Amino acid sequence: MVLRHPNGDPRVVRNAPLLHDGTPMPTRYWLVDPVDVAAVSRLEASGGVNIAEAEVDANELIAAHHAYAAERDAHIPAQHGGPKPSGGVAGTRRGVKCLHAHYASWLVGNADPVGRWVATQLEATPRS
Repeated sequence: MVLRHPNGDPRVVRNAPLLHDGTPMPTRYWLVDPVDVAAVSRLEASGGVNIAEAEVDANELIAAHHAYAAERDAHIPAQHGGPKPSGGVAGTRRGVKCLHAHYASWLVGNADPVGRWVATQLEATPRS
């Protein structure tokens, strides 16, 4: 667990870059709070992935992907000789794939322009 609500409920978990069997896990930060997940899912369902990609600064997004991959990859054991995770946020090499992953990354303090965009959208939308 990397981020909890003030009441102790989990909000974001941090995944290892490799599963126990050595399978690559590209998504480092995973949004687990059910209210957050539902709200971001609604945003995705309304076309949020394409809108976010069009509205955020492309260079900031590239930098976020590179920083995310570097942080994740720094935790791969040096002796690991198998496949490694690839891409940046949610495993994508460019653009936006998953608002949940970007938002989780932003919530833990990473400079993620898509996560920031999601936060702004959620602030403007009543949540249930």
